[in-house]
Amino acid sequence: MTPQRPRSAGAVPKAVESTAGHKAQAQTLYAALDLGTNSCRMLIAQPDGAQFKVVDSFSKSVQLGLGLEETGRLSRASMNRTLQALRICSQKLKQYQVKKMRLVATEACRRADNGASLMRQIRKETGLKLEVIRAEEEAQLAVLSCAPLVSNDTDQLLVVDIGGGSTELVWIDLVDVVPKQRSRAIMHMHKGFRSGERPNKYGAKVVDWISVPLGVATLRDLFNDVDDDAGRFALMSLMFEEKLEKFIPYERAYNMSHFQIIGTSGTVTTVAASHLGLRRYDRNKVDGLSMSSIEIDKVIHEYIKMGPVGRKNDPRIGKDRQDLIMSGAAILQALLRSWPTHRLSVADRGLREGLLYAQMSADGVFREKKS
Repeated sequence: MTPQRPRSAGAVPKAVESTAGHKAQAQTLYAALDLGTNSCRMLIAQPDGAQFKVVDSFSKSVQLGLGLEETGRLSRASMNRTLQALRICSQKLKQYQVKKMRLVATEACRRADNGASLMRQIRKETGLKLEVIRAEEEAQLAVLSCAPLVSNDTDQLLVVDIGGGSTELVWIDLVDVVPKQRSRAIMHMHKGFRSGERPNKYGAKVVDWISVPLGVATLRDLFNDVDDDAGRFALMSLMFEEKLEKFIPYERAYNMSHFQIIGTSGTVTTVAASHLGLRRYDRNKVDGLSMSSIEIDKVIHEYIKMGPVGRKNDPRIGKDRQDLIMSGAAILQALLRSWPTHRLSVADRGLREGLLYAQMSADGVFREKKS
């Protein structure tokens, strides 16, 4: 499994076709669906100023990639679970009469021998037309979803999206962007980005990006035969770190006080909830929270100390995620060994939000405040 990188400077994610100039209706609804390796998630939303307001949401664990590492194929049971979830999504889209939507599938369907067959079956049985997007577009959308969390004093930004089947990393140079415009500069990447090419009109420049074909599910499955809990964690972390060898965004040193990592995934939000000591998950307290490498490392060591039984009984983790949180934590620890930071921003957002921002930005329906 080799990390994916741009084949050339022209490897630009396909932008959503712009309909700017057409006046959007006040109640126009948009939908975004993300069929990942573990979960099927959908948001239905409408523009609200410079952001959007969620009208309805759906999330279901379908474990689509279960067994993919061994067989190279999606199992019949996994596909049936996925179809059941997508039937509900189809009903919701009809209920709200959504006309503008993007429905995508990611790593599991990219890699599976029968991924295209599943797409045809989904369209036949649910009426939904899903597209399997490339790794570079997945990286672009992860960046887009995190735009509101970019700090004005951030010169160098690393966005990390830890998924079920892959992990995307994008390093962005914001030095030449006016501080007040840095969040907006990220938002304008909905038209695509090129690694190492000229910056966009605001001055934001993607220095380097990589898609590592290891996520929380794939990494867990690779080390299922290791009985020792701490030993398994160490092996997972080292394996992921080895995959980062070709990702060298900057040779020169960067100023840590102006360096920001934004992490978007269930792993990062769970670690944040544990850090806060929440007994019940609260998105308002987690999304946008800033944590240091030391604080994150402390939580991870607590997870190891708990062991499998302790993690299963921890309400912030849960019985179904105790093994996934450790593979995710192994990825997170590897990243922080490479790029220690005083400020990792937690993003309870991801591909769905990126899809919505891309559609709405392309349609010109956001009403941005004058700076």
